[in-house]
Amino acid sequence: MSADKPKAPTIKVAENGPYIVNGISTLRNSRGELQETKRTMALCRCGGSASKPFCDGTHAKNGFSGDCARTSAGAYDAYAGESLEILDNRAICSHAGYCTDGLPDVFRMDSEPWIDPDGADAERIMEIVHTCPSGALRYRRGGEPGAEPERELGVRVSRNGPYQITGGPPLEGQAPAAAPPVRDRFALCRCGASKNKPFCDGSHWDAGFADPDN
Repeated sequence: MSADKPKAPTIKVAENGPYIVNGISTLRNSRGELQETKRTMALCRCGGSASKPFCDGTHAKNGFSGDCARTSAGAYDAYAGESLEILDNRAICSHAGYCTDGLPDVFRMDSEPWIDPDGADAERIMEIVHTCPSGALRYRRGGEPGAEPERELGVRVSRNGPYQITGGPPLEGQAPAAAPPVRDRFALCRCGASKNKPFCDGSHWDAGFADPDN
């Protein structure tokens, strides 16, 4: 009798509970170090576990609710330049800062509009957009969406921030969990404070969420 085939990798958003991660063997901390994994893992999303990033059942005690104010992953604003159109979705921005640190002449924190699509070479802009871990930034060139580079299937626990998901595992479970706008890179809230659950919306900054050891 043949052995059962392993299930395809998935991340299930449990109702008012953790993320149930199946079939993803790459889990890294914020320093990029590989962590021990199991075929099925429960990752905390209420922010209260004493065993972060793993769930320890605290969500059942602290009244965590997976409900959120929004019912979709949000919409993109377009910033058109001569050779490139940059798309930005504030509802799923995790405030990693890779854009403002990497290209401050394009992504301008204290200016309006905050994006100048002609502020740098198009190739450099595309490179920086691809570093955005949440999928909040995308681009179009000649009216066509930019192609996504191939990424490792895995989960990275960012420092004091969300889970950065790469490689396109399907997101399942609790409504109104929408499919991530960018399948190969998205960020899932782990502080419990996002108003756009299960996606990170940067609320960990205002909430003062801290997990330096992760």
